[in-house]
Amino acid sequence: MPDAIELLTTRSSCKAVALTAPGPSAAEIDQLLTIACRVPDHGKLAPWRFILFEGDARLAAGAAIVTAFRAKYPDAQPEQVEYERKRLAHAPLVVAVVSRAAPHVKIPEWEQVLSAGAAAMNLVLAAHALGYGANWITGWYAYDRGVLDALGLAAHERVAGFIHIGTPSGPVQDRPRPSLSQIATRFSV
Repeated sequence: MPDAIELLTTRSSCKAVALTAPGPSAAEIDQLLTIACRVPDHGKLAPWRFILFEGDARLAAGAAIVTAFRAKYPDAQPEQVEYERKRLAHAPLVVAVVSRAAPHVKIPEWEQVLSAGAAAMNLVLAAHALGYGANWITGWYAYDRGVLDALGLAAHERVAGFIHIGTPSGPVQDRPRPSLSQIATRFSV
């Protein structure tokens, strides 16, 4: 297992289509989700939850995506429909991180949404720490109410991201990162 600094400086997204079997074992999935929960959570609300897609469930979820896609694009070509059907079928494991942010007397919704994002990032980092590749994806289907309903989300819930996890089929290419001089300033008086 890499040390923490090496882990953080070497993490990079792997394309979902390049993630293959083997995926995490049942014990590793439990470990990934346990780590995903170790995030700031003002008020101990657990304003997130997880939906796991493995095996045939990935294509079953793809059928829900296809139904919504066909409603939006009735003239879609068969290859477009098939592409949508396989949205969640490339990696052996896809975890939907669901934001359950809701009005609260003390805890702002924004903090709850950020906590869900932190859970998604912890999941990505934990996958990397275990030697897997990961990719955090949203896409149109993460915002489509028909898809969300079909996946069992409540009216107030939203998908923070679909985290695709598996074994990279080749080297993972890093992307250019912003220069600190472009994104960091020091406040002064």
